[in-house]
Amino acid sequence: MFTRRLVLSAVAVAALSLPAFAADTKKFDMKAFQAAQAAGKSIVVEVHADWCPVCTKQKPVSASLRAKPEFQKAEFFTVDFDSQKDALTHFKVSKQSTIISFKGTAEKGRSTGVSDPAEMEKLFRTAL
Repeated sequence: MFTRRLVLSAVAVAALSLPAFAADTKKFDMKAFQAAQAAGKSIVVEVHADWCPVCTKQKPVSASLRAKPEFQKAEFFTVDFDSQKDALTHFKVSKQSTIISFKGTAEKGRSTGVSDPAEMEKLFRTAL
């Protein structure tokens, strides 16, 4: 039988074993985001809140996806739901756990409340 402690330990071990070359996520900064858009980059914006249970589930899934070779050149930004209200307005986001993908200036996909690894990967791929 799985206990909460066993599951949390497994998640922690998995997170620590991710390759060091995983694409980093950056705190959202409008200038950096606009520069990535202008460069035509693949971009994933994740709206996160520390208190959000769905966000907590999304975090290790996102980390494992960022470790995949196909996402190495993508830019990943995290918007803090509680403190970056200007970014929420810019992206027209009203709920935490929202993920938005872009290819350059074009929005390619958006989801809220999705933590299923296959669905998150499908959304991330829309940015490529």
